[in-house]
Amino acid sequence: QVQLVESGGGLVQAGGSLRLACVASGRTFSSAGMGWFRQAPGKEREFVAAISSSGRSTSTADSVKGRFTISRDNGKNTVYLQMNSLKPDDTAVYYCAQSNLGPYVSTLAGRYAYWGQGTQVTVSS
Repeated sequence: QVQLVESGGGLVQAGGSLRLACVASGRTFSSAGMGWFRQAPGKEREFVAAISSSGRSTSTADSVKGRFTISRDNGKNTVYLQMNSLKPDDTAVYYCAQSNLGPYVSTLAGRYAYWGQGTQVTVSS
């Protein structure tokens, strides 16, 4: 069974930076695509970024492109989300997710079978 634990969220001023981390249990991490999603109050969960199992391919939502970077360390079973130039609109609970459909990049939440509990990111203006 896969378990995902996020960390690194918190309160930051607009323009600041945070680095989220997600540690995965189990032996499937290095062969699985990983993603980050977020959900703001009253809104649906939305795609933020995804990375292939090797780390060579990534995808980033237009709303965060140029500000957020996804990366992974397979030796540590960890995926990261570096968030720079944060805006109040980035305020949300951020979730990491692991795909059970192979090593590929996917922007679709339905392609991810395992989810973390989420970490709150709050950006003040």
